[in-house]
This record gives sequence, structure tokens and C-alpha cells, in this order.
Amino acid sequence: MRRLVLTSGLVVALGFSSAAALDNSDCLGCHSDRDLSRPGDDGKALSLFVDEAAYAASIHGRDLCTSCHTDVTSIPHPDGFRHKPVSCGTCHRLETEIYLKSDHGLAVHKGVLEAASCKDCHGNAHALLNSRDPASPINRTNIPATCGKCHADTAAMERYNLRQRNVVVSYQRTIHGQAHARGITTAAVCSDCHGSHDLHRSTNPLSKLYWQTIPSTCGRCHENVRQTYSRSIHGTAVASGIRDAATCVDCHGEHTIQDKSELSSRVSPARIPETCGQCHGSERIAGRYQLSSRVVETYMQSFHGLAQQANDLTVANCASCHGFHDILPSADPLSSVNKANLPQTCGKCHQGIGTRLAKGEIKIHDLPGIAKGKPWVVNFVTTLYIVLIVVSIGGMLAFTALDYGSKLRKHMRAVREGEGEVRMTTWVRRQHAALMVVFIVLVYTGFAHRFPEAWWGWPFHLTANGSALRGLVHRIAGWSFVALFFAHLVALLTTVRGHAYIKELVFRFQDLKDALAQLLYNLGLRASPPEARRFNYAEKVEYWALIWGSFVMIITGAALVFTETALRTMPKVLIDLAQVIHFYEAVLATLAILVWHLYWILFDPSEYPMNPAWLTGKKARHASEGARELGDSGVEPHGKPDPLRGGPGSP
Repeated sequence: MRRLVLTSGLVVALGFSSAAALDNSDCLGCHSDRDLSRPGDDGKALSLFVDEAAYAASIHGRDLCTSCHTDVTSIPHPDGFRHKPVSCGTCHRLETEIYLKSDHGLAVHKGVLEAASCKDCHGNAHALLNSRDPASPINRTNIPATCGKCHADTAAMERYNLRQRNVVVSYQRTIHGQAHARGITTAAVCSDCHGSHDLHRSTNPLSKLYWQTIPSTCGRCHENVRQTYSRSIHGTAVASGIRDAATCVDCHGEHTIQDKSELSSRVSPARIPETCGQCHGSERIAGRYQLSSRVVETYMQSFHGLAQQANDLTVANCASCHGFHDILPSADPLSSVNKANLPQTCGKCHQGIGTRLAKGEIKIHDLPGIAKGKPWVVNFVTTLYIVLIVVSIGGMLAFTALDYGSKLRKHMRAVREGEGEVRMTTWVRRQHAALMVVFIVLVYTGFAHRFPEAWWGWPFHLTANGSALRGLVHRIAGWSFVALFFAHLVALLTTVRGHAYIKELVFRFQDLKDALAQLLYNLGLRASPPEARRFNYAEKVEYWALIWGSFVMIITGAALVFTETALRTMPKVLIDLAQVIHFYEAVLATLAILVWHLYWILFDPSEYPMNPAWLTGKKARHASEGARELGDSGVEPHGKPDPLRGGPGSP
């Protein structure tokens, strides 16, 4: 045997060996040199070094190099010789045939270089170890890390539209991943569920994760559970090809499987109604299979459901009565909810009433109120109480409304006939009335659009095209609001009274002092409230908030009405911003009216039972309002006409 010497990139033959005489020492004579390399296809140096010790310890260590490198027939190699790609299928024909049909194999065949090939999972062929070796990348302890070399790359997962993005992190959080991290070698790893050479998408019937195959996949570890499940109503339905029947992952999750003791687990007592409700609360599934679609609703309104919603995890849930892997139809004699078995099932918590349940005296899934099938006396008493509530509370409402109206008329008459202060002219009151009507319509129709299922939107549920009707009413009210806003601006800017209003409504430093004085007075830190003003700090804040809010709502509303035009002329993000601002500005305005404005008009004790200025133009004068008192003539004490009152000199 002669060695090969690498000189200036050329192999110089010092001797010759035929293919029949080649053994590993002939090859390692050169390839044990760490500096041995040749230019790769990309122009970079490609190492040709083979670690002799690692190769000898590998699973291929007893094989001849020429077993894989079949194109090597002589040493030295001919000029320009390059090895052909080594095919693992030469020896591993069955595994290769299976791999080529897998998702990885098909991707490699399509030229996806990132798709996993043999060496990506098994490692370097010259150092490849048996899967039972703890150092092997396909040993059970290393499989999550091996798969994670590719599948932890979220950018790649996005690029190839893989549904599970951060699969390694999500696996590590599962009960399987946590057990694996603790060194439990029997804990499920990626290949147990997804397969190895035969890996396919879950939509492929050949996949271990195909919906009809999932029970057998999980059953490889959980055999007792699989056998129990296979006899259940869900298991028999899956076996017969009913796609909507629940499989393991529908209840336990996929990369979210957790121990039932964890509150976030889908099968914890805290979440079982939600998990079962995925199917049993579905109108589509209930309608297709003639099931009750109200079982979740009736449970939630029962004693058990109400307690469960209050975080009582000891109360009975779906699985407590129906079971979990062993769920059977109630007609089955082995079912836990069969009449014959109810004493035992319910007796686990309620000893002594099981026989009454078996006789049908007590129904679990029963909505409160009047219902067919309930005892007539229950329905009668329910009806009696409903009538009693409507009549008595309705009578109370009518009586209090009459009483309030009587006191309000007396109050308004006293204001009108006494020395009430003029606050709003006829024209201002008309604007206020129009604004009030338009605002209420806009709020109602706007929120009815945002919350279409809310009970208070029922008028729009009565017609076949209620959404279009709601939209029409909202737009009419919106354009009316625009017209009212600009009419108000014109009146402010072009009339003497308008100029006077602007002058009076401008913020001054005194307003800040008054607000602070009022706060100190309300806290009991000041002996008297601030002096009354024609327009105080609160009224100024409210007025300018109205002007600003109107401007914002008109601009954003126009962008939403003319969406197509807006999209042609501005970035999409501005339309999104307009939608957000329009909604939350409406929420802000509505709450400001309810919390702030109505207080000063209705609930302020000094204005009881109401500030009638919006109806009569005048409000009661209070003893505290002595700072700037104006007579009914609209003339200030020094004799100057007041345009805001509609007195002499006002338009």
C-alpha cells in the first residue's frame, strides 16, 4: 500500500491499489489528515477529513468505506475525480422508500434545501451512533433538540406556512416535555407522535396525527386509555368515520397538553365546561347529530355551573357525571348517566337523592323559568311571580314617575315665576334639543353595530336586513350632526351673541383657582365654595370637550363612510386609526354624558329635582351665586347689556 500526498491541490500517485484490494486504512491514509480539503461547489474549502477514532466507534465502523463510496475503485483517484453523493438507500432501502414519501422527502425532492435529510437527523455518517447511544442525536433524550435545530427557527416555520410555530418551546411546557426534562425516558417525544421516516402533515391519512389515527398514536403509550376510549361514544364515532367526534387532541390539546391539576390545562376542573362546550355548544354539531345545543347553557345556569364560574373547583362538572374516556350514551346500561346508575353517580356527592334522580324527579340540564316538561305547579308559580313583579314594580315606577313629574312641574313653575337665572336662549335650547336627539341616535346605532348580539339591539333583529337599516339611520344622524356642528360654528363666529359666548368661555387662570377651591371645599379643607361664575370651570371643560370631540368624530366618521376614497389616497393604517378613534371617542363621550353631565343636571342636590334650563332657559338662583348676579332684564349691575341673555343689545 502507498500513501497519497496532497501537493498544490494535486494528488500524486506514489503507488497503486485496485478496488478489490482497497480497505479502510487505504482511505484513512489521506482522509485522517485534518487539513485535507478540496474546493466545494460554492468555492469554499470542503473538508475531507474523517476522524478515524469516531468512525471506528460509529455504527458504520465495521463497514468498508467503499460500501458507501462505491464509485471509488482505485487509489490514487483519477484526475478531476469527485465523489458521487452517497445514497443511504443503498443499504437502507426500506427506510429510504418510506422517507421519500414523507413530507421531508417530498420537500427535498422539490429542491427545498432546508428540509431535513438523513444526516440532519442522524448526524455525520462517519460518526453515526446507534439510537440507543445517549450521544446519538436520535436517542430519545436528544430528539427534541434534534428536531428543534429546524423547528425552533420561527422565521423558517413562517416561510413554509407550518401551523405550529414555536413547537420546541410549546413542547417543553407540556406534561410530556416537563417529564422529558426530568429524565423520564418513556415520556413522549416528537417522533412518538409525528413519526420519523414516515412523517406527514396531520391532514394526510397516512399521518400518525390524522384525526382517525390519533387514538392509536396516543394509545402506544396510553393503551388502557385507548381501549376505554375505543368503547366510548366518541371512540366508536371516530372509528365509524365521524369527523366531528372528539379525539384525544380535541380535549387535551396538541402542543398544550398539561396535567389536569394545572389550572391552564384544558381538562382541569376549571376548564372542562369550556372544553366540552367546543362541540356540545356548537349549533352546527348539535343540529347535524340531533343533540341538544343547550347543554352548556343549562349547566352554566345550574347550581353546579354557577359555582364553577365562581371558581369552585370541587363542584361537579361535565366529566364528574358523564365520565371522560368512558363516555357512553345515557341509554347504554353501562353509562354513568343511565337512570339505573344515577344513584351511584350522583351519590358520590349527594348521598340519599340518587333514587329520586333515577325516577326523573330532578333534572340536571334544566333551564330556570317556565319550560315544557316541568311540573305544572312550578310553571304556575313562576308565571305568578312574573306577573306579580311586572304589576308591582310597574306600579311603583308609574307612581314614582308621577310623583317626580309633579315635583318637577312645581320646581319649574317656581323658577319661571321667581327670580330664576337666564341660562339658555330659545335658539340655544333648540340646538341643545337637536344635539341631544342626534347624539342618542348615534350612540344607540353605533353601539348596536359594534355589539350586534346585544339584547338592546333587538329592533334591528326584527327585519331581514336590520344591519342595512341600522347603517342608514346612523348615517342620517351623522350628517345631521355635521350640519348642526357647522351651524353652531357659524353662529359663534358671525353673531354678536356668538362672540360674547366665545369671550365668556375662554379659559382663564381663575378657572384653575376655582377648580382647586371647589376640591378643597369638597374635602372639607375650605370654609366656602368658590364664587359662582357665568360659566364655571366645569362648564367650560364640557363645552370645549364637545367641540373637540365633535371635530374628531366628524373627521374619523368621514374616513369610515368614504372608505374606498380614503384607501386610494392614504395609508391603510390611517383607516385603522380612524376606526379605533371613532369607537373609543364615542365611548368617552357617552361615559362623560352619563357620569358628568347628567350629574350636574339631575343628581346635583342643589339642582333637585332638575336643572330646567334646557327646557325653560332658566334655572333656580342659589344663595351661593352672588358673585355676578344678572337681573332678568339681561343687564349687568353696572348697566352694560349682556348679549348672552337675549337682553338689550343682543341679536
